Amino acid sequence: MVRVKNPDEIRDMIKNHPMELRRVFSIAAHIDHGKTTTSDYLLRKAGLMSDADAGKKVMMDSDEEEQERGITIFTSVVLLNYEYETKEGEKQSYLFEINDTPGHISFTGEVSRALRGSDGVILLVDALEGVMTQTETNIRLSLNEKCKPVLFINKVDRLISELRLAPGDVFQKIDNIINGVNKLIRDNAPKGFGKDWQVSFKDGSVAVGSAKDGWAFNMTTLMRLQITPQDVFAKYDEDDKDWLRQNLPLEEPLLEMVIVHLPNPIEGQKVKIPAIWGGDIKSPEGQALLNCDRNGPLMGMITKIFIEPKSKRPTLIGRVFSGTLRSSDTLYLVGKKTSARIKRLGVMEITDILDVDEVPAGNLFAIYGFITPAGETFIKEEDKGTLTPFEEISYVAEPVVSRTIKPKDPQDIAKLGEVVSKWIMADPTAAFRHDQESKTYVLSGIDPLQIEILVTRIQEQVQIDVSDPIIVYREVPTKAGISVHAKSPNGHNRLMIHVQPLNKATIDLISSGKVNNDQERRDRARILQEEGGWEAKRARRIWHIQDTNMIIDATTGVQRLDNIKQYIIQVFIDFCNGATLAKEPLMGSLFTITDATVHVDPAHTGFTEIFQMCLAAYHTTFLTSDPQLLEPMQIIDIKVPSDYVGNMSKVITQHRGIIMDMIQEGENTRIRGKLPTAETIDLADEIRGSSSGRAFFGYEFTGFERVPTNLEEETIEAIRVRKELAPQVPDVSNWERFMYKRT
Repeated sequence: MVRVKNPDEIRDMIKNHPMELRRVFSIAAHIDHGKTTTSDYLLRKAGLMSDADAGKKVMMDSDEEEQERGITIFTSVVLLNYEYETKEGEKQSYLFEINDTPGHISFTGEVSRALRGSDGVILLVDALEGVMTQTETNIRLSLNEKCKPVLFINKVDRLISELRLAPGDVFQKIDNIINGVNKLIRDNAPKGFGKDWQVSFKDGSVAVGSAKDGWAFNMTTLMRLQITPQDVFAKYDEDDKDWLRQNLPLEEPLLEMVIVHLPNPIEGQKVKIPAIWGGDIKSPEGQALLNCDRNGPLMGMITKIFIEPKSKRPTLIGRVFSGTLRSSDTLYLVGKKTSARIKRLGVMEITDILDVDEVPAGNLFAIYGFITPAGETFIKEEDKGTLTPFEEISYVAEPVVSRTIKPKDPQDIAKLGEVVSKWIMADPTAAFRHDQESKTYVLSGIDPLQIEILVTRIQEQVQIDVSDPIIVYREVPTKAGISVHAKSPNGHNRLMIHVQPLNKATIDLISSGKVNNDQERRDRARILQEEGGWEAKRARRIWHIQDTNMIIDATTGVQRLDNIKQYIIQVFIDFCNGATLAKEPLMGSLFTITDATVHVDPAHTGFTEIFQMCLAAYHTTFLTSDPQLLEPMQIIDIKVPSDYVGNMSKVITQHRGIIMDMIQEGENTRIRGKLPTAETIDLADEIRGSSSGRAFFGYEFTGFERVPTNLEEETIEAIRVRKELAPQVPDVSNWERFMYKRT
């Protein structure tokens, strides 16, 4: 059934294998639902793992820390070749490129990036735990990236041998999971695909089984072998798991689902490209992308940076969507606006690169030789300026927890910056900024675990001191601030500016990547006009976008403003990183420059003069905008035996949380609540203790909400004291000396 290809044959398949016999897909699930154990069986099927190791070695968890923690942290990529026998007895050779993704909320960015390069997804759900928070997130991410799903319900052995449920009860649990998954698909599928993309045991797009015991089946398996699900129960009664492994090998129905139900690259890109590329689909470039044309202009995206654990050398992984990527190419990186030469080109096999001289459209690739952030669009150098880049990859969480890191040896501050930059390029869901005064870096991430993993990686290269985790808040204006007329210390330059809240439609466009700094001005203006409610002229005058904040030039007839433009923008960026209330990041703000005076002599327009003037203007108008402090919030999803519902409700409410929903699921109750991220840092131990270890739970970031008014002043003061600022928030009088008054 299996034929292991030698390297030359694999190279030939990469370049020449028919598109209809290729599949590029991801495997995604909630943490501990069995993705990586399942992947072992796919490796065994390809001859890359022995029968004895399959399900035990977790080969896709190649990193030492993954093995030590028993969780997947990084997406692993593997290329496999299978021979599949059709119902008619015809043998066909398929080329699979697979992403095994993490299930922990800390690493959802890895899932988003893997799905950008995929056409389909195998969703795994634990039969006992059912649809959990991260399951829902993965379904939404998959459908947002236009990846068609199939479903594998894993750990059915637990229902049979642990809970000893009757067959009818097991079937009911499976039906409930399928119905829950399909509701999420209906609610989130691309327009027109809600019905077609639903999964069904009847049509073979659902499989059930046990990765631990190495078996699975779908409807096709039962029909082929002329058996019933009850036969599986009988084999457990007889303790004959060997029969299950031999006759119902786990990989067979999964691979069959992929082949029969997931799209090949051409089919996949017809759905995916209109969603991830904002150019003209009817243009030659658009048609090349839509048809996955290997002869079209080269366009691809870096979706992952694999940093080799020992050497720390980065390998860029991504997908070619159009054209052919060749080892001799000089690439133009659209986001960085720089050119880069390839030193080594190939495809990934977990941690190794198999060298290939060219990779045509419809394939994943691996490049060694340079580094650029994940999410980067690349084209050929000679095409720069002529092709529209891909949309940015959207993420479901924001950096809301931070830790300060400082080199033990002050001489290592520059080296620390290089190391941190590399890891942030690999995972853009994290962020960092350099505090020059304290010689520290503030590292921010989704939750404490993500930061802990990053800190471990950084310490392997630079010895650092690390602070305790700190929650990152946000500051926002809630109304238009006054129009401030500020002057430079020397009195020769003036700036009139005001702040106001940015409308939600624009914030959403920025967050989704549809509006960004790298766009052509007219393209950005068109999107803002059509989808954000902007006037075209105003939209064309955006100077800079920082996070979800904008600064625009609405002046007329001001001379020499361009001379100080970059200074104004730099101070704006600094202000966005730390606003007035507590030097927490700013969000959802629009700063509008309405007038300015710039001295004719550059000697009077130095950075210090402009810096003081701008800072005074930004702080003053912001303080008059009724600013508020927002805190990050999490949805908590708990499944617990009904006897413990009271305990769980008490835990949530004691941590400033609210109960949103309670659903009875057999002997268990599913509790969904919302609580501040600040209250979740040590919550896991309380949940386990209050449920005798019987609760399943997960978190999902859900946005920012105002800190309760009775806690706001206290919270702001605590943050300011921690940052060694004056405890009291400054008022406008602090900058009064920089205000211009007509005489």
